[in-house]
Amino acid sequence: MAKINPVQFSREVRQEVAKVTWPSRRETLITTGLVLALSSLAAVFFLVVDQIIQLAMSWIFGF
Repeated sequence: MAKINPVQFSREVRQEVAKVTWPSRRETLITTGLVLALSSLAAVFFLVVDQIIQLAMSWIFGF
């Protein structure tokens, strides 16, 4: 089993992090906005579907 050298590990991690293409502030804000908007849209969709199912169940079972 190979020995782990913490100094070499740190050096390799820094090299790999330097290769990462980080998103710009604008890209991050746009992506965050899209995630929030689509999450809200999904929440509203499931609320409506849930209300329809509840209405159907109360009509079927007479509650």
